[in-house]
Amino acid sequence: MTRQLIKWSFQGKWIAGGFGLTLLLIGLVTFASFNNTTEIKQSANKVQHTYQTLNTLTNFNAAMTGAESARRGYIFLGNRQDLRRYQNEVANMQSELKLLKEQIHPRLSQQQRFIQLNALVSQRLALLEQSIEFYQKDKTALQAQTNITDRSVKLREKILPIIAAITAEEQSYLRSSLKQSEYSINLRILIEILGTFLIILVIFSLCVILERQWIKREQIESLESSLAQEIKLGELKIQLFSMISHEFRTPLSVILLSSQLLKEILEELVDDKHLKNLSRIQSSAKLMNHLLTDILTLTRAEAGKLDYKPQLLNVESFCLNLVEDLRLFDTTPHLIEFKNNSEYFRANLDEKLLYSILSNLLLNAIKYSSSGKKIYLILNSEPKAIVFQVIDEGIGIPLVEQQKIYEPFYRCQNVENIVGTGLGLAVVKKCVERHQGEITVKSEIGVGTTFTVKIPHTNGATV
Repeated sequence: MTRQLIKWSFQGKWIAGGFGLTLLLIGLVTFASFNNTTEIKQSANKVQHTYQTLNTLTNFNAAMTGAESARRGYIFLGNRQDLRRYQNEVANMQSELKLLKEQIHPRLSQQQRFIQLNALVSQRLALLEQSIEFYQKDKTALQAQTNITDRSVKLREKILPIIAAITAEEQSYLRSSLKQSEYSINLRILIEILGTFLIILVIFSLCVILERQWIKREQIESLESSLAQEIKLGELKIQLFSMISHEFRTPLSVILLSSQLLKEILEELVDDKHLKNLSRIQSSAKLMNHLLTDILTLTRAEAGKLDYKPQLLNVESFCLNLVEDLRLFDTTPHLIEFKNNSEYFRANLDEKLLYSILSNLLLNAIKYSSSGKKIYLILNSEPKAIVFQVIDEGIGIPLVEQQKIYEPFYRCQNVENIVGTGLGLAVVKKCVERHQGEITVKSEIGVGTTFTVKIPHTNGATV
């Protein structure tokens, strides 16, 4: 009896020591993981901030190019619409420049570059204003306009290297932040693996002492711990994929900007058939950017983190702008016709999600329709909902497959060699569901397809 008490006392010490060591290891791993998570969040914030800065630079450059283009259109053609577009682009330049001042890296070299950029932009805007005033006073002062244009071009040649230098340094910061994030993620994985290994080792030692009931309980706890770790790793994968996608978007933005600049430079020097290659580059880059957006949207939707921020939109203007944007994607002639049969001009909708819905439906219509076929975007309204219809005269969808088209990566049997990912309609379905709406399809092989998206009014709609 005494030996048994001594034996159980010895076992009790090992059990208590083992549990104490286990708790200590769990505490250390949790503390290290918490600190590492904070570092990952900080790195992610840096990446997002730098990406926003690069995006602002791209928008500023586009606005600067648009302002110059609009000024020339007004000077040479006297079109008042070009004058309004010039004024809007100048306002956009000033807005983006103000935003850039807040976003740019606080390093001295970047601040000095920004000061130089601001000064040169002010000089160029003054020249553009002078050109407009000259034209309004004397439309025949061509020599004066030519001199102003030459001076404006010289200023642009000074501005572009500064923008390139700012972009290069911001991209350097972006790469540094991504490397830091990668290091933090790898460190966290290593900590969790090492901690898990030590915990399992301690539990294995206790299993020699504990009875079978205790062993089963430890196995259940181990399984729960493994499940929690898998959930954490899944969340990290989502964060990592988002950062990688943003990293892809940066070179895509550079490709779009560079090709646009090349196109403007070469428009007067080469034939239109050679400029088509630049148009193909722009179209492909925009399609890839659209694909990245679809993948991110689908990933966030499956993780239950798809943002929904409805706001009052002018639906007619939104649809017209969307149709104009999609003409830049299309490398073959398709006529997209917009019809407004709605009595509502405004509705509370999430602009980004609505763009994903309609752009994917229209791009599919373009992709699966022959060259020259008409595509319709129709806006209707009901007392409790706003209705969008996309109608094409394409290859159609087999009836037996119409229930599967919203599954990710699913493609119908009759698409043949038409390139696609099978993600578009899956994204559309998620975005419609986020609006608490519904989508239906009617299709006939060789005749065409009609997609109908019905979105209920939130907080009413206004005429």
